[in-house]
Amino acid sequence: MPLTDTQVRTAKPAERAYKLADSGGLFLLVQPNGTKLWRMKYRVAGKEKLLSFGAYPGVGIAAARDKRNAAKVQLSEGTDPMKAKDDAKPAGGNTFFEVAERWHMNRKSSLHPAHAERVWSRMERDVFPELGQMPIDEITPPHVLEMIRKIEAREALDISRRAKQGVGQVFQFAIACGLTSNDPTAHLRGALKPRPRVQHMSRVPLSELPSLLEKLRAYQEEGDRRSVITRDALLFALLTWVRTKELRFAVKSEFEGLGGKEPLWRIPASRMKMGREHLVPLSAQAAQIAQRRFSEATGDFVFPGGHPDKPLSENTMIYGLYRLGYHTRQTVHGFRGLASTWANEQLVEFGKPPMWIRRYHEDWVELQLAHSEKNEVRSAYNAAEYLAPRRRMMQDWADFLDGGKVVDIKKGRRRAA
Repeated sequence: MPLTDTQVRTAKPAERAYKLADSGGLFLLVQPNGTKLWRMKYRVAGKEKLLSFGAYPGVGIAAARDKRNAAKVQLSEGTDPMKAKDDAKPAGGNTFFEVAERWHMNRKSSLHPAHAERVWSRMERDVFPELGQMPIDEITPPHVLEMIRKIEAREALDISRRAKQGVGQVFQFAIACGLTSNDPTAHLRGALKPRPRVQHMSRVPLSELPSLLEKLRAYQEEGDRRSVITRDALLFALLTWVRTKELRFAVKSEFEGLGGKEPLWRIPASRMKMGREHLVPLSAQAAQIAQRRFSEATGDFVFPGGHPDKPLSENTMIYGLYRLGYHTRQTVHGFRGLASTWANEQLVEFGKPPMWIRRYHEDWVELQLAHSEKNEVRSAYNAAEYLAPRRRMMQDWADFLDGGKVVDIKKGRRRAA
């Protein structure tokens, strides 16, 4: 008796795989992990063969019977359905790995090379060992979830989400190419382990920033030349919103136009977390610090350590904050949070009737912080994007730190920072 949809839907896994027969050689193979695969048994020249039609529920009972009927027509015409299926495959086949290769080559030219390399390395490390050799139309949600659980087991929760996203993009490509009809990642909503709450880097409230700045500007240990470098490095980090590593390894050749109206720090991709060049427009105050360090540094490093040819050590800046009395209360990385909070809270009165809008667009803030783009498939990153408004924003921030005035972008009206 043919199977009903209820029988197929409610079939439970057992300790060993078992079959549920339909008709005409078609049957459902129920695996111990819960996967349900459509198979058809047939004979050609006295030899028994097995044809795969995909996994349920991606392939429903009606679709499986249509595939069975089409195979029977081929048999009646003297054609082996399995050979016909293999002949119809594009060069390279339809395993997940082979489809992923075609997907990657199709999109690679639109991505930044470093990002493309990260995506493929993630696949090689975590996805291909589990799914690579499986036919793409036989991969089910439990298969993908099992792969993700192994990543989660090492507490790499961000990587697990990126792996899921990558698998989903391969399946969307496969669906468009007619290689499968279902994306198993679409059924994993709510199944992934939730991220722990973000632990923000320690930072004082903005209201305490004037006191911190007063102590920082006065910081200079008697007889210690390097404490002046530490002070300038901390002030420069606060003025530019960069990460500690990006600042420590800054060299003179990366700076442009320090004596002009548009000073710029061009950080190479090799030193950036996201692997792409980052342009930092410098305020007049930041450029002044850079010029001072240029005049005093005898080597290439703008902020040298104990030797002119070595950068400031990794802990020098944080220890400087400790000496100022900010242990557990303020980190160097926390400067970025202070700046982001300030930028996102600035509002401007606009229009009639009056409305309040953000002074600085969120894209300006995110680009200045060199954060990862939310959409990983965006076209190649333009390092100079929003450079002019970011320059105004950074000058406003520097003026705010000096207790000066900032200009309303929309109203052209000055107000206290």
